[in-house]
Amino acid sequence: MSGHSKWANIKHKKGAADARRGRIFTRLIKEITMAARMGGGDINANPRLRTAILAAKAENMPKDNWDRAIKKGTGELEGVNYEEMIYEGYGPGGAAVMVESLTDNKNRTVADIRHIFAKCGGNLGESGCVSYMFDKKGIIEVPRKGIDETVLMETALEAGAEDIREEEDTFEVITEPQAFEMVKEALDSAAITYKLAEVTMIPKTYSNLSGKEAEQMLRLMEMLEDCEDVQKMYTNADIPEELMG
Repeated sequence: MSGHSKWANIKHKKGAADARRGRIFTRLIKEITMAARMGGGDINANPRLRTAILAAKAENMPKDNWDRAIKKGTGELEGVNYEEMIYEGYGPGGAAVMVESLTDNKNRTVADIRHIFAKCGGNLGESGCVSYMFDKKGIIEVPRKGIDETVLMETALEAGAEDIREEEDTFEVITEPQAFEMVKEALDSAAITYKLAEVTMIPKTYSNLSGKEAEQMLRLMEMLEDCEDVQKMYTNADIPEELMG
């Protein structure tokens, strides 16, 4: 299983459901607000906003919540001004870590993230220190069960996907960021269901961790996940399955 899928799966096993739901709603509201501020409030004309709304619907967020977030982004309602920041650093064992944040206080956020890295045996680095280790790609995870592999491949590749990878329980459809929306829409039109669809950072190579370093890396990932200013976190750490449950 890829490192990307591993962390996507373990997140759902951690913490109380209500606490997780609250954190996800907060992140989604920030993303919807920022997307509307950057590209306007028309879902049909703003792919980033459309993706954020689909994610909110998948988490059963009430329509009133995301309506207000859009209006705060477009200025119809008063709201907080968030800035997008990307932090890069090294986790235990030298594993690469990238952190995306939306914050209204850069000084607070960088202090919090630096503290998390230091507490877990890592260190925050300079901009660009690990980003070259990742490729920005669209990824769509399609469950293997009941799927016609030929139909999936034809549909995805004709729509512009660059690769389809076989994992244990899923197919991973990989796209360039600019082709992500077209491929996702093609799968929707073909009634092909997927459990994850996002533009993400995929490691070019993985850093194998074990023992104490793997445990510290999990702690680092969990603490970043719990940080209110963090939107997304990426790592090239490969952690043994037995530690993930």
